[in-house]
Amino acid sequence: MSVFPVLKTGAVTQYPGQRSVRYSTVTLEFVDGAEQRFRGYQAALHQWIIQLSLLDQGELQELQEFFRAMEGRAENFAFTDPWDGTSYPSCCLGADSIATVLAAEWDSRTSVTVMENGR
Repeated sequence: MSVFPVLKTGAVTQYPGQRSVRYSTVTLEFVDGAEQRFRGYQAALHQWIIQLSLLDQGELQELQEFFRAMEGRAENFAFTDPWDGTSYPSCCLGADSIATVLAAEWDSRTSVTVMENGR
């Protein structure tokens, strides 16, 4: 299984980073107005927005190669939460495209969304 790449510093993300939790509740409304609710997921799912700047060309290339290998959102990989160190074995990228900015030789920037898959 593939693992999300880390920077030369050993970090996964830079500030500001974002982490959120997603829930899925399905609501069925009956003709008499009564409702029934149930979970769409077994448990809450996590999502991270990975902000990266001041990357060198090697770090940017490694991230782009990882993106190509995952074929955007198609493949799963393992991801370690940078906030608490928990490893999530089934995650995917949040988009099928990646935008990068080459501002200078040592200043490449990008943003990637990582989403935990349902259990």
